[in-house]
Amino acid sequence: MRIFFPSIIIVLVNLHLLYAQDLYYTHNVIDTLTSPYMAGRGYVQEGHNKAALYIKNQFEQIGLKPVSNEFYQKFSFPINTFPEEISLEIDHQTLVPGKDYLIGSDAPSIKGKYKLVYVDSTIKIDSKARNDFFKKKYSHSFLVIDLKTFEGKQNKSLLDSLEENICGADGIVLLEPKKLTWHPSQNENKFPSLFILKSAMPVLAKNISVSFTNTFIKNLTSQNIIGFVKGTAYPDSFIVLTAHYDHLGMMGDSIYFPGANDNASGTSMLLNLAKYYASHPQKYSICFIAFSAEEVGLLGSKYFSEHPLFPLSNIKFLLNMDLLGTGDDGLMVVNGKIYPDLYDSLVAINNLHHYLPEIKSRGKAANSDHYWFTEKGVKSFFVYTLGGIAAYHDIYDKAETLPLTKYTEVYKLITEFIGKLQ
Repeated sequence: MRIFFPSIIIVLVNLHLLYAQDLYYTHNVIDTLTSPYMAGRGYVQEGHNKAALYIKNQFEQIGLKPVSNEFYQKFSFPINTFPEEISLEIDHQTLVPGKDYLIGSDAPSIKGKYKLVYVDSTIKIDSKARNDFFKKKYSHSFLVIDLKTFEGKQNKSLLDSLEENICGADGIVLLEPKKLTWHPSQNENKFPSLFILKSAMPVLAKNISVSFTNTFIKNLTSQNIIGFVKGTAYPDSFIVLTAHYDHLGMMGDSIYFPGANDNASGTSMLLNLAKYYASHPQKYSICFIAFSAEEVGLLGSKYFSEHPLFPLSNIKFLLNMDLLGTGDDGLMVVNGKIYPDLYDSLVAINNLHHYLPEIKSRGKAANSDHYWFTEKGVKSFFVYTLGGIAAYHDIYDKAETLPLTKYTEVYKLITEFIGKLQ
């Protein structure tokens, strides 16, 4: 007994140090990926390339091997960017980019001062008022549309017409009632849209002064990063672990979107798992893929699914990881309803160890990089944590406010689940 208890204490201390080390590494990865140097891991100031080089170097240091001759799988796509200074004033009041407003990601360049024309709610119910409104010409003007006023299915067609600017204004202002959310665009529109937080909009403002320059890149080249640990018994069969490393990048020359939860958290989990499996090879090969251009439309994963480096039929299972920085309310499993046996196995592990409050399931969804693999018949899950911070696709998704509430528990859950697949 005198020998047993100290041994247990030593084991527990060692386990604690193991997970403490993992969390230290996790913070280091997330801090690096969300740093100003990475420029939001988008397509201004080489953000995506800087992040890719960092991940490739991590793969090499961890001891992963490239599946082909190199870690990079390159592909190209169009993207609209805003690399230069931006400014917006309403009645001589300067608004703060990111905090007060966002530029529509498909906007063209514009510079000038314009009148503000408010879209009255009467056009929803008064056909004459609606016809009169759309007959007018709105040159040298920006239409102001309160999105709260036109919400609901019954107003969708009308709102679509307003957002499409069929009346030919120089631009439109969309007043967001609660939160600003940005997405990259592969297109360049003929007019700019501005998303302004309603609480930041001066009451009864009359004029808007706006200046920004877009750069539309027709053929930007980015890359997936791919490495693997060779299986001890079935090296030609793969369990694939994926996460996208890209984010929204920059809007202008000073505002960037850090993307801590989305998806520095998932990328850090991918690297943590790579460290583990590099030291603990499994029967099947474990492949690690950091996808680019997920935020642009799942482009990196689509490219890999169409140009695989090994037959997709050799994939025993794929697990895609995104938004793993919280977990207060548990974990969601996309495709859980498609593969109930695998989902039940995951739930059984959680029930045994009580890692997470709950593991929920849903069916198919084209909401992350697992999607193209599922469509091609590969058994796939996409997991993301629930609850906690509300920061998403905005400037507030920062490393310093990312709680990592159940990060270690998710790590344990995933490794045990993969162990069941062996």
